[in-house]
Amino acid sequence: MDHSRTRISREQAWDLLKTYNKDPFHLQHALTVEGVMQWYARELGYPDETDFWGIVGLLHDIDFEAYPEEHCLKAPELLRKAGVGEEVIHGVCSHGYKLTVEVQPEHLMEKVLYAVDELTGLIWAVAIIRPSKQLADLEVRSVKKKYKSLNFAAGCSREVIERGCAMLGWDLDRLIEKTILAMRSCEAALPALMDL
Repeated sequence: MDHSRTRISREQAWDLLKTYNKDPFHLQHALTVEGVMQWYARELGYPDETDFWGIVGLLHDIDFEAYPEEHCLKAPELLRKAGVGEEVIHGVCSHGYKLTVEVQPEHLMEKVLYAVDELTGLIWAVAIIRPSKQLADLEVRSVKKKYKSLNFAAGCSREVIERGCAMLGWDLDRLIEKTILAMRSCEAALPALMDL
């Protein structure tokens, strides 16, 4: 892997994340977003940037557990202290755009992260209440139905998801469909990755 953009290996990024995050739920979310971002990099024609997109996804919530009141504000300090590259830092901070920071998503990778971060949580919430508890048989219409129920997975901001769709120029169905496929691509690997 070319570390010129990230200045950190995937193994170092995982260790860094675990320095500030202990909750299995947060670690699983980070791994999910990493896998989703890697899938999108390949899907959208950036296969050479798969590792870069993945590391930004892995580290996107680095400060969320330890510094919830400073989410995306504390991240630059933590990442710079570890020697992480500025492109990763910008990507991480941009997912807090209009929430905690004014760092606007610019690169396609940043727009994807902004759009899918909240959506992955909503999709997992829909999947685990189904009989199979898996993504394999999850359909867009099931997610859309729960999406419209604002009390369901209320912590997943529909406003952010819709703003992300607008940034990408996609409709909600397209974003949900692609993100389900992206999550399926990494679902089986998550338990083993959690044990690393």
